[in-house]
This record gives sequence, C-alpha cells and structure tokens, in this order.
Amino acid sequence: MEINHDNKDQVDKLRSVADKHIAMEKKLDELISLLAESDFDSESIKRYRSKVNSAFEDKITADDLKAFEAIGEKADASREELLDEFSVLLESHKFNSKASTQYLKIERSNKFIFMAIGAIMITLGFAMIIMPAPPYFEMFTIFYFSRDNGVTLMDLISLIIVFAGVYVFMRPLYKKNHAAR
Repeated sequence: MEINHDNKDQVDKLRSVADKHIAMEKKLDELISLLAESDFDSESIKRYRSKVNSAFEDKITADDLKAFEAIGEKADASREELLDEFSVLLESHKFNSKASTQYLKIERSNKFIFMAIGAIMITLGFAMIIMPAPPYFEMFTIFYFSRDNGVTLMDLISLIIVFAGVYVFMRPLYKKNHAAR
C-alpha cells in the first residue's frame, strides 16, 4: 500500500510541475500578444528587456558552473563519455551568453596572468645570471672553471628562478592542450 501512495504523490508532483509550465506558457503568450499590440519607445523596450534578462540571469548560480568544471577534471574518461556528460549538463543547466562569456573571460585572464608572471620570472632569472653578483654571493663558488670564474650560488638560484618561470609560463598552455585532446 505504501508504494501505491508514493506513486500517487509522485504523479501529483509531476502534474503540478506540468501545470506550472502550462501556466507559464500561457502568461508568456499573453505577454507576447500585449507587446505586439502596444507601441513602445526605445527606452521602455530597453527597460523591459533588462528586467526580463535580469530575471533569467538570477537563475544561474556559481554551483551551476561547478558541474561543468567537474567534467574537465576527469582525465581518465574517453572523449565520448565526456561528450555525453557535457551534453547532459547543457540540457539540464540553462546558460546565456553573458554568463558563459564572463566565465571564459575569467579563465583567459587567469591564463594570461600566469603566463605574464612566468615571463617576468624567466627575465628576472636571466638578468640575475648576466648581471654581476654582489661580493658576498661571489665568494660562494660551487664549481670553478678557472681560478677567477665558475658557477656561483647566485647562478644556481637564478637557474631555479628560470625553471620555475618556465613551469609557470607553460602550465596554462599545457592545460589548454590537454583539455583539447
């Protein structure tokens, strides 16, 4: 008997959802017919359009984007599985172009910032190698080429900075190419 009662509750819920969609469609049709019959100036059209757009934009939250980010983290899945999951997410989450372009702008700016930091670190490391070091770093010579020349502690620190800069510079590029595969 409990199963039958649960089924009735589910059917009632489905009917209420369907009724809400039907009522929403009717109201939308009424709005369209009112808009077609009335004369608006450009300012009132902009005002009404912004109200409608803001009502739809409020439905998108940051949690909706996290579902899409979870797909990108699955490295062991095949392309077909990722495509299936992505299509399901696109059907279940409603995005407008403004939300998606904002997300893409943030991602691109993060990549650009990391690449700029990497380039600065590479330049700083090479500048430290080329420029003469202070005397207190020069006395820590690790390997001598000749009596007056060799690899100093400053050179090793500079190489570490250069390699870290290469890593920071290449990391966003690797993520982009890895996601495309």
